[in-house]
Amino acid sequence: MPETNKEIFRELCDEARSIYTMEPELYTTFNVKRGLRNADGSGVLVGLTKVGEVHGYVLDEGEKLPIYGTLRYRGIDVEEIVHACRKEKRFGFEEVAYLLLFGHLPSKDTLSKFNSYLGSKRGLPRNFTEDMILKAPSGDIMNKLARCVLASYSYDENPDDCSLENVLRQSFELIARMPVFIAHAYQAKSHYFGGKSLILHMPVPELSTAENFLHLMRADNEYTPLEAELLDLALILHAEHGGGNNSAFTTHVVSSSGTDTYSAIAAAIGSLKGPKHGGANARVMGMIEDFKANITDITDEQQIKDHIVKLLKKESYDHSGLIYGIGHAVYTKSDPRAVLLRENALALAKQKGMEDEFYLYDIIARNTPKLFAEIKKSDKIVAPNVDFYSGFVYKMLNIPPEVYTPIFAMSRIVGWCAHRIEEITVSDRIIRPAYKSVSKKTAYMPISER
Repeated sequence: MPETNKEIFRELCDEARSIYTMEPELYTTFNVKRGLRNADGSGVLVGLTKVGEVHGYVLDEGEKLPIYGTLRYRGIDVEEIVHACRKEKRFGFEEVAYLLLFGHLPSKDTLSKFNSYLGSKRGLPRNFTEDMILKAPSGDIMNKLARCVLASYSYDENPDDCSLENVLRQSFELIARMPVFIAHAYQAKSHYFGGKSLILHMPVPELSTAENFLHLMRADNEYTPLEAELLDLALILHAEHGGGNNSAFTTHVVSSSGTDTYSAIAAAIGSLKGPKHGGANARVMGMIEDFKANITDITDEQQIKDHIVKLLKKESYDHSGLIYGIGHAVYTKSDPRAVLLRENALALAKQKGMEDEFYLYDIIARNTPKLFAEIKKSDKIVAPNVDFYSGFVYKMLNIPPEVYTPIFAMSRIVGWCAHRIEEITVSDRIIRPAYKSVSKKTAYMPISER
């Protein structure tokens, strides 16, 4: 950019910086629910859903009382689903997908047919990988994932039909193809941006979503049963989290306008990409590396406690004063997803020789709530959330960090599709909250007088 243009651009930025301000007291004056949150931190009730329920506290005469968290899919506790699948030694993500989309658990025969149908839809349209992924590789997999979803519109003979039958078909195809979108996008990134060999595998219809993803990501297609089981668990736990989370709410908002499925799901992916939403586990991983760099023994509890204090006092890592992965907007005493991940991660940690690192996480999780209360002088109840352990699980699975959030999307698309269907079938009103204008009325001034 020529120097003159650079100066013009700087002036324009300064002009914008001076005008985009808001007096904080105005939010109180007009009782604005910033972030759609009430004064006590609870979410503003803006809709009803039967898809999922997140329960982390109870209200007693207006006071929030902490409880052990529960997560229900269509009324069924996710813990029961996980334990049943593990007991019967079978994958559960596809069963969860059926449950969330149809509102009830499938019979064995129905689940088999559903799995077979998804398997038949895993392959991408002819030349899709070449034209939509390889010809325009992206350094960010989430952006490429959104583009793949939007590009799917062009390969659909009936993209704009919002009938239940058509949206279900589109949902099935997107759920089935997400592992391929992500794996091929990653391989393109590794090749064009990292100089690595381009290795593309095709999905196997008979494999589960978790198995297919590991098959697609690994050069030798190899994975152990325990690895596939743990990834399947992560997919189950990330599939849905109520209608109020940012990406699900985005799906409701965009769907309420009457737009197509691909636009709604791409918008949800854009929401999930944000570090305040789906990108949180990467910050946990960065924080853990900071622990390793600043203590001599990752099993020494006192050293770990001392470093937690430094983090809370903004003396280390990013100086934010946060312990990433600890605390949640809804859960208080516990996040059931974190509990289930932890319970199942130890076996793989032993298999991978990573027990010491597992216990580092455990020591941080056990000590942070008390130290948080002491250092922050706060009575807020905090506990590990799902992001605290998910990054560690993916690391044990040799999954590169840039794919962590896309895996989240690979799972959460089920919840998004269920919420989209709920929005377009139950509600007939576009979502349009109010914004109060606080700008002063000003008369137009002719350009000659400015």
